[in-house]
Amino acid sequence: MQFKSYWHDTARPFKGGSRTPVEGHYDVAVIGGGFTGLGAARQLAMAGAKVMVLEAGAVGSGASGRNGGHLNNGIAHSFVAAKAELGAERAAALYRAYDASVDTIERIVSEEGIDCSFRRAGKLKLASKPAHFDAIARNFEVVNREIDPDTALLTANDLKSEIGSAAFHGAMLSRKSAMMHMGRFVVGLADAAVRHGAIVAENTPVTSRRQLSGKQELTTPRGRVTADTVLLATGAYTTGAFGYFRRRIVPVGSFIIATRPLSDAEIAATMPGNRTCVTSLNIGNYFRLSPDNRLIFGGRARFSATSDQRSDEKSGAILRASLAEIFPQLAKVEIDYCWGGLVDMTKDRFPRAGFTDGLWYAMGYSGHGAQMSTHMGMLLADAILGKADRNPVKDLAWPAVPGHFGKPWFLPLVGMYYKMLDRIY
Repeated sequence: MQFKSYWHDTARPFKGGSRTPVEGHYDVAVIGGGFTGLGAARQLAMAGAKVMVLEAGAVGSGASGRNGGHLNNGIAHSFVAAKAELGAERAAALYRAYDASVDTIERIVSEEGIDCSFRRAGKLKLASKPAHFDAIARNFEVVNREIDPDTALLTANDLKSEIGSAAFHGAMLSRKSAMMHMGRFVVGLADAAVRHGAIVAENTPVTSRRQLSGKQELTTPRGRVTADTVLLATGAYTTGAFGYFRRRIVPVGSFIIATRPLSDAEIAATMPGNRTCVTSLNIGNYFRLSPDNRLIFGGRARFSATSDQRSDEKSGAILRASLAEIFPQLAKVEIDYCWGGLVDMTKDRFPRAGFTDGLWYAMGYSGHGAQMSTHMGMLLADAILGKADRNPVKDLAWPAVPGHFGKPWFLPLVGMYYKMLDRIY
């Protein structure tokens, strides 16, 4: 078992990064070389802007390479609950933005010729308990009637042709959802940004920001740059140099295992529908088949804001037990990869994007951002360019998390709370 990201290990390396000192003045400096930052950089460069991307590690080394490979349409919340919290108009706009975000990925893959196994697979929201199916059915009725007719409600009997498990009591199928190889896409997106004129500097963390007359100065270990506009796209990896955002983002560990490639018989007995799947528990799981037929199986195995080999190994053992519970036929299957990382959560689990504290920003995707992040980066790029602002969460209130100034000390308590909810409901 290798303690590394399957997405990174099975993608070619990005070779287009700048190796010269970081210096000069740019129209836009983008901090963060994941899906959001690279999506914005490509869009800006295509419009003729002079763009510098500053990435603390390698492109895609944050949440963009630490996810399950899903491109699920619609919001992760119950649409009924989102209407109650956000209002009908904003909830609908956000739902449609997620639909559009999958279209955006599909279009970029086609325009840039990115070989990343993009496929419209459809998503199953699986009911882990009978009461969960009742809630899914109520939500489906509203979604199907008001905003997304390309959905279906599946009974437990219907699921027999979709998934080889007796653990679920039905599901909602969202047919617009897709999947892709995340590592190959992020490298292809970085290549495209560079091809259109952006400069991408890897291993270049921003250590400080200073407001100068009419521009901003960013300091890195490799030098300094100035820019008319700065876009912050660092998510869970936001540092203390950007305290306003750090107090509003909760970095949560996301952990994933990948099996050895499954045989045709194992696939037929386990994932015959070959869709993306998400369970309905608060501390649930998500899974899909990879392009080379591994089962990619993840979840919030532990409520931790750390990811190292020791932490990932503990989480991997928890995930393996969950996999065996859902798919007993794979209880002894070999695990080839185990990895983890941080995803950026907000208190209400809705993303945030816009302009504040002198910065454009997009983050807080809350485990549902592989598709929206690229799309949101492009929407903010258009706003920076003076085009129509189509940001679906513009001006959405974003209070700081009480008592949160850095390391989220409260995560174990949150985990205990959600475990209690899963036992009760």
